[in-house]
Amino acid sequence: MYIEELTLTNYRNYDKQKVVFDKKINVIIGENAQGKTNLMEAIYVLAFTKSHRTPRDKELIKWDAEYGKIEGRVLKRNQSIPLEVIFSNKGKKAKFNHIEQKRLSEYIGAMNVVMFAPEDLNLVKGSPQERRKFIDMEIGQTQPVYIYHLGQYQRILKERNALLKDLQRKPNADSTMLKVYTDQLIEHASIILERRFQFLQKLRKWAQPIHQGISRGNEQLNIDYDASIDVSEDVNSEKIRIVYEEHFNHIEQKEIDRGTTLVGPHRDDLIFYVNDKNVQTYGSQGQQRTTALSLKLAEIELIFEEVGEYPILLLDDVLSELDDYRQSHLLNTIQGKVQTFVTTTSIDGIAHETISEAEIFTIHEGQLVEER
Repeated sequence: MYIEELTLTNYRNYDKQKVVFDKKINVIIGENAQGKTNLMEAIYVLAFTKSHRTPRDKELIKWDAEYGKIEGRVLKRNQSIPLEVIFSNKGKKAKFNHIEQKRLSEYIGAMNVVMFAPEDLNLVKGSPQERRKFIDMEIGQTQPVYIYHLGQYQRILKERNALLKDLQRKPNADSTMLKVYTDQLIEHASIILERRFQFLQKLRKWAQPIHQGISRGNEQLNIDYDASIDVSEDVNSEKIRIVYEEHFNHIEQKEIDRGTTLVGPHRDDLIFYVNDKNVQTYGSQGQQRTTALSLKLAEIELIFEEVGEYPILLLDDVLSELDDYRQSHLLNTIQGKVQTFVTTTSIDGIAHETISEAEIFTIHEGQLVEER
């Protein structure tokens, strides 16, 4: 799978830019604030219809423009597929093969992307929200129906929390509707949790040997799912549903007293262990970075296992954040099999044949020029 060409119109600091990419390695060189990250973001948005940097779509439209548009042509399973995402004051449209897709779950998965940026190094030591987002995005692009259940869950959760706040303020109010929301929430929560358990089992399978390789055999990685209910990873959604029902019945009054939903996938987390020690709490910066790198490389292999083709890899200014050994391990892993985009201020100091064989572009004030 690879992007053949990309066209940006009124996107961030780009007026109009069309570029044809190499199917192996593409290096974009430029100073800060010239548009390198905007280009990477555009590829990400083409895959997910949303930015990894901002929840506000209007920020993606060039200043004073009425709309912004990303067009791409992706080669997948030997078919050249046009994709398009348009942003305007009226909202956004996503088109697959020139046909507008009404639901996100019908579009996501058309192009598989793995992004590795400096902020992803915080995946291990950052907030639980970052780790939940990591899980949700990766499951969603190989199992689009997961996006549907997640969206329904978030919608019901918002309505349930609003009702709980009302019940907190009015203790004698009718709580009949709470049971309806709870049943609806459990329906989607059970499926989400089951899919997360299945994903984690596959992630471990790939991440553990990768981590062992990067650490030269000195470290053993393990990943635990920290659920807000007591349930094992090997149960199905029906068993999970029963446990959720018991738990919600038990804590109903506590939720009313606090005015919020206290259990569910929105409160879960991942915990990483290196040699049986919690790496979030006790790991060195090097161990945390090795863990983050292992997860990203595992994502690549997991997507290949799921869809039969390697995803597109975006390395946004991340090589300079890795030491020479981790940098070499990353480049050796992707060499020759993954279309990769690398942004950097300079390729000096990146001594690897993968970079020497790359297509080189320079960027200045939103203008991309092919150098070789």
